[in-house]
Amino acid sequence: MPELPEVETTRLGILPHIHYKNVSHVTIRQGKLRWPVPEDLSQTLSDLTVLNITRRAKYLLLHFSTGVLLIHLGMSGSLRFLTSFSPPKKHDHIDIQFTDGSALRYHDPRRFGSILWFAGAPEHHPLLQKLGPEPLENHFNTDYLYNKLKTQSRSIKLAIMDNSVVVGVGNIYANESLFRSKILPTRVANKVTKKECALLVQTIKMVLQQAIALGGSTLRDFVDSNGQAGYFQQTYKVYGRKNQTCFDCGHLIEEIKLGQRASFFCPICQK
Repeated sequence: MPELPEVETTRLGILPHIHYKNVSHVTIRQGKLRWPVPEDLSQTLSDLTVLNITRRAKYLLLHFSTGVLLIHLGMSGSLRFLTSFSPPKKHDHIDIQFTDGSALRYHDPRRFGSILWFAGAPEHHPLLQKLGPEPLENHFNTDYLYNKLKTQSRSIKLAIMDNSVVVGVGNIYANESLFRSKILPTRVANKVTKKECALLVQTIKMVLQQAIALGGSTLRDFVDSNGQAGYFQQTYKVYGRKNQTCFDCGHLIEEIKLGQRASFFCPICQK
């Protein structure tokens, strides 16, 4: 599913194209997503101007003068910017159309994504108000992570994937960050030292920034706002590499399940 780098790649791709554009109307072909798309969304957004596009965790936030549109890409969603109308394809569920004839089109084969309107400050929305800090911001630092982990007896991988601890460190990037920090995914969180927390924070930031620079990861469905695939998967050290040799030591990469998610690691390099 699209994780933080893929969502940020989408945000960066669509921002220059729809910033300060006026909405003419919204076409809803299929409104049954994870939660129903508001039936009056066209009436709500018509004549409003897109003031900004931000991201909180894996949510894209389109800011208007009267509220914010929350967009989550779910398992298979993507947003495409169209300079002019083109006939919709299968799974092209929603168009946000602008007065200049361009449009933002939401595509989602599995329909696990969501498009929700909130007439208020986004930080007060129930889906956002209990989220942890953004991993690329200064509040996510060594002291913060160490204090969060020291009372937790679950695995370090599950801890850093918990959105109440830090947002956006999905499965791919948790695997890659732990390998590059030389920490086993099964290590009990409160056994991670402060020195290791410092390295892990630095590595998470580095991995996510590198992934954003490479357009995210494309494993199945993800494409950016121009329909292009991401390339970060070409740099994977452990993710999806079960029984392949470790780039650092030559031992075979192993796989286990943690929290029903695949965890890849090198038993020699990671401790």
